[in-house]
Amino acid sequence: MKEYRYLKVNVDDKIAVITIDNPPVNALSKGVILNLEKSLQELNSSNEVRAIVITGAGNFFVAGADIREIDKLKSKKDAREMVSYFHRLGLWIESLPKPVIAAINGPCLGGGLELAMTCHLRIASANAKIGLPEIKLGIIPGFGGTQRLPRIVGKAKALEMLLTGDPISAQEAKENGLVNLVSEPQDLLKQTKDLAARIINKSLVPISKIIKAVEEGFDKPIEDALEFETALFCEICETSDKEEGVKAFLEKRQPEFQDK
Repeated sequence: MKEYRYLKVNVDDKIAVITIDNPPVNALSKGVILNLEKSLQELNSSNEVRAIVITGAGNFFVAGADIREIDKLKSKKDAREMVSYFHRLGLWIESLPKPVIAAINGPCLGGGLELAMTCHLRIASANAKIGLPEIKLGIIPGFGGTQRLPRIVGKAKALEMLLTGDPISAQEAKENGLVNLVSEPQDLLKQTKDLAARIINKSLVPISKIIKAVEEGFDKPIEDALEFETALFCEICETSDKEEGVKAFLEKRQPEFQDK
């Protein structure tokens, strides 16, 4: 794998782990965003990778956007250019056909939470603090926080978090559907990989279709969303893995998927 200035990338058992390494708090700078985009493109095109985990080095996941870069924003043009880098990355992560899981190993604030919310699944360390504190800086989230958070936790809880800027615990995040699981710190990466392994022992064909159905269908009117699901289901019914999966079930054996 290519080496990156702000990331460490490791692939083992078809699970790639991207570790954001931008001391001291893994701030989400433009450089980190561009490194993430390039590494994800490489991993998405690799046949040796079936799932991707994003985590942070040290005791932080990502403590926010790079405040020094925000301080330099003096015009609407500059601000729009900065957020456009992240929006491109976030929308692309959501559309990836391979599952992307955030392993939140510590403070996950501002841009860190906005990054985690673009991932398909999230597991948090029990000691993680999660929030969007931008209002305390006199700004608002610019990387999608005001839009993705209400879609995940509901409007009322999202407004509480956005307007106070106060972080919540990993357990409260789980209770509100913001994270899927809470892990003891020492078990976080193992538990995240275990979840990834439970997913990728299936065919990548329905995995990618499920991600597409959920991500693209979520905001459609229900009639349109059902038609979208139907179209994807019809596509699946013409695949070899569908034939193998059904046949294996009827023959009471484990399927041997070929991802096609």
